[in-house]
Amino acid sequence: MLKFIRTAVLSLLIASPLAAQELTLEDVRIDLVQLAQQIEALRSELSATGASGLTTQETASAMVRIDEFNADLRTALGRVEALEIHIQSIIDDGTRRIGDLDFRVTEFEGGDTALLGTTVPLGGQIDDGAAELALGERADFNAAKQALDDGDGALAATLLSTFVIAYPDGPLSIEARFLQGEALSLQGDHQNAARSFLKSFSSAPDSPFAAQSLYGLSISLNALGQTEQACLTLSEIQIRYPELGAELARDVLEQKAIQGCS
Repeated sequence: MLKFIRTAVLSLLIASPLAAQELTLEDVRIDLVQLAQQIEALRSELSATGASGLTTQETASAMVRIDEFNADLRTALGRVEALEIHIQSIIDDGTRRIGDLDFRVTEFEGGDTALLGTTVPLGGQIDDGAAELALGERADFNAAKQALDDGDGALAATLLSTFVIAYPDGPLSIEARFLQGEALSLQGDHQNAARSFLKSFSSAPDSPFAAQSLYGLSISLNALGQTEQACLTLSEIQIRYPELGAELARDVLEQKAIQGCS
């Protein structure tokens, strides 16, 4: 199985049409995201159904290695994003220096500096790549949300896992982690659901999804038999967010009654 996983990863890299052309950082990022999605899908399949011909120990070993691959991919994605930020800072600094030089030269030659336009960014005029990336991010998010709306928790969890790896600090990441918790809960994976809800809340305690994330966390904790922690979480919602919406406030009270909270 481990040999198969390595072979699958190498095959994806070799078969990529980008392998035969000059790669950009965005190309690398897209390839890494696709690899992460394939590996996460394999992990979900092993977790849900196991693998024929493998012992329990071999399956567990394969799961560990898959998690290691995912960790390596997250690290690689982080490095790509760091490079993009570093390159952008160089472009910004270089563009500013060129603008300053253009101003000084125009002033020295007696020209009208008021007529100077916006300095063209270092490396050329920015194209629509950033807008296309934003559209791609929204499309990926919508696909995952649609899977959840359709009741396909397994597919939604896989797509959302890939999404938060690809866009860890994007404007949709908080909501994506909340929805990931919802998708995992739908599958009965309450332990990982609790982690997703907690991550969504802790990343942005003032976001529109913070109270909902704590509520989901409470449900997951109760399902895991941690009733005391679940009750404390419900109380925390009421303390932190005294102006809850009517529906969520009602749900919190109902859960406190169901869970026997004091």
